[in-house]
Amino acid sequence: MKYTDLIISSKVIEKESRCIDFMEFFILALLAYLLGSIPSALLVGKIGFKLDIREHGSGNMGATNTFRVLGIKAGSIVTLADILKGTAATLLPFILFDLEINRLIIGLFAVLGHTYPIFAKFKGGKAVATSGGIVLGVNPLLFVIMVVSFLVTLYFTKYVSLSSMITGIVAIIASIIFKDIPLIIVTSALTIFVFFRHKDNIKRIKDRTEPKITWM
Repeated sequence: MKYTDLIISSKVIEKESRCIDFMEFFILALLAYLLGSIPSALLVGKIGFKLDIREHGSGNMGATNTFRVLGIKAGSIVTLADILKGTAATLLPFILFDLEINRLIIGLFAVLGHTYPIFAKFKGGKAVATSGGIVLGVNPLLFVIMVVSFLVTLYFTKYVSLSSMITGIVAIIASIIFKDIPLIIVTSALTIFVFFRHKDNIKRIKDRTEPKITWM
């Protein structure tokens, strides 16, 4: 075989390797999105209570509305399920492929699925619990810090929405302290997204019309 043929062959193999890597990434991203799209609140409402959570309370298909409409037990189940969706997404690269990629990136697709679920007409939750699940899968210590921050803020303010947003800010600060650049970028992006998803809640908080929890 000629030298030029070897060069051409190596380039073809290299190109095929890139295609395989792209396909692996696509599969991981798609599976993460589908995981995130599982409508936990909708399933718990319909299976356990024979009602559509989207037709009650705020109409939002997230854990907060589940707590308000269906109670603490159902809300806790939905919260746990939504967290695990994010965590499972970050574990996909370990389970399926030996692909060198930051798992936070794959986790973001789970958040996208949770917020715009294909299984529920692209109308989902506000990304808080699933975002926490991503952090749990990558940095459990930061997850613990976030949970403590959320519960403490919730205890004093009684606002789930405000507690979620403050927890996002705490996550950014903690990531900076950890000096973890990818974590800083992702927690910042997620926090901005959480603020965006809570824009109506922010207005209600200013107007003092945002509902407060009564169980803490």
